[in-house]
Amino acid sequence: MFVDSHCHLNYKGLVEDQAAVLDRARGAGVDTMLNISTREREWDEIVATAENNRDVWASIGIHPHEADAHPDVDTAKLVARATHPRVIGIGETGLDYYYDHSDRERQRASFRSHIAASRATQLPLIVHTRDAEDDTAAILTEEMGKGAFPGVIHCFTASDAFARIALDLGLYISISGIVTFKNAKDLQATASTIPQDRLLIETDAPFLSPVPHRGKTGEPAFVADTARFLSGLRGVSVEALGATTSANFHRLFAKAA
Repeated sequence: MFVDSHCHLNYKGLVEDQAAVLDRARGAGVDTMLNISTREREWDEIVATAENNRDVWASIGIHPHEADAHPDVDTAKLVARATHPRVIGIGETGLDYYYDHSDRERQRASFRSHIAASRATQLPLIVHTRDAEDDTAAILTEEMGKGAFPGVIHCFTASDAFARIALDLGLYISISGIVTFKNAKDLQATASTIPQDRLLIETDAPFLSPVPHRGKTGEPAFVADTARFLSGLRGVSVEALGATTSANFHRLFAKAA
């Protein structure tokens, strides 16, 4: 019934008991998971998890926090690794000015390298943005003008105005468990109006557990709780929301088909 479009199965908190985590996800109706990479040293392990589980797929990328540590990961390297049959996305990549763990110019350069890889492969770009709306929007808009590429704004927490820019560029928007938080009124308002055919759901596990699991280690099974909340927000059945977001995932991440 559900797709978790963004999780980190090889992160601490999940990897130690990964088989049980996957079984709980399947028991909750999650039949597809996209396991996201953030550092080059993770790539082999993340791809191996996808090779060993038919319902798990992999991405290849460098998180903006890690941009300083990966000056040699360029478009060519990303494209080469993305040829693997279980790799269906490029990222996560983007800009994070909240923590500034990497130099901002280096983040922007890495982001553009990932965009070029997405354009070359036509695998969706998985975008992380935090406290960097203006630069993210400007880069996405400029780069889209050089040639189209598919993509998704993951774990969306930005403004409604940014959502409209992303949608106008043809991108999808993925909603995480943050939407269930009491103080997420602005996000809830935006999430209620995202076009039906551009909506995805995710956990970002092991982070951001939705209500009623706040304080616990997140896992893909919890995407069902986010789906239930979001279905109520949008006035549709949870079955319909699950079917729609699953269809959207497979349309965007067409290589998974």
